[in-house]
Amino acid sequence: MEPVPGRRWQKVLYERQPFPDNYVDQRFLEELRKNVHARQYRYQAVVFQSGAVVQQLCSVCVFVLTWWYMDAGLLSPQGLFAAALVSSLLGYVLFDAVDGGAGRWASGRTRWADLKSTLVFAAFTYGFSPVLKTLTESISTDTIYAMSALMLLGHLIFFDYGANAAIVSSTLSLNMAIFASVCLASRLPRALHAFVMVTFAMQMFALWPMLQKKLKAWTPRCYVAVTVLFALAALAALATVSSVGAVLFASLLLAISCLCPYCLIRLQLLKDNIHGPWDEAEIKEDLSRFLM
Repeated sequence: MEPVPGRRWQKVLYERQPFPDNYVDQRFLEELRKNVHARQYRYQAVVFQSGAVVQQLCSVCVFVLTWWYMDAGLLSPQGLFAAALVSSLLGYVLFDAVDGGAGRWASGRTRWADLKSTLVFAAFTYGFSPVLKTLTESISTDTIYAMSALMLLGHLIFFDYGANAAIVSSTLSLNMAIFASVCLASRLPRALHAFVMVTFAMQMFALWPMLQKKLKAWTPRCYVAVTVLFALAALAALATVSSVGAVLFASLLLAISCLCPYCLIRLQLLKDNIHGPWDEAEIKEDLSRFLM
């Protein structure tokens, strides 16, 4: 069927027209749009958001180094417990001071409830520390190390960095980190070591991220300063064990915080998504009333 001269094609289905089914006129590409929903990123903003990844990598590094120091006898469990207790008290005060107690008032949680939860966790962990110490005696040390590495890697993958993605699971991420800490703690000399190690893991993987998220939301400059200091401390501690490892870890942190944001900005310029009349129809009207 050939187009009829003088007859204008209309983009409708309910009217018979003297045009082939696949016919389109010169106006077809007038509605072409490119990168309609593309987001524009700024380099400084992307670097700032990458701080969450840097901090979590440093947390895993500090945790593993602490375990290594305890396993080598260079760090006593009493010293680690005292340092963790002091830092926890300081972080607890800072957590309320950042927002002036607004978060606590909104949640309705009292300090007495926090104290009871802390005492219950400490008593429970201390009571089961002999069990934790002997829990994996029948498993080879190489298997324990492999399991711990996989669990810590899973912790990094599923951690909530602020992205709205299906893979994010804070509960799974925390459980994998605690499982890794239990595996590593079972290879320490005494039950006290296991108790302090699991307690320290809870502080590093549960309490520390909560404080960082509040600093990031309320005091961005303080958050950046803490991130830099924490990364430098992790690198300094790693340098005492392996200078090559410290160099490689520093390269990884720089790549994540500087190189990856730059690559993201550059790749955004090459993005070329097209939208037009060929897209599937989207129902934007609220149809919830039909579900009653």
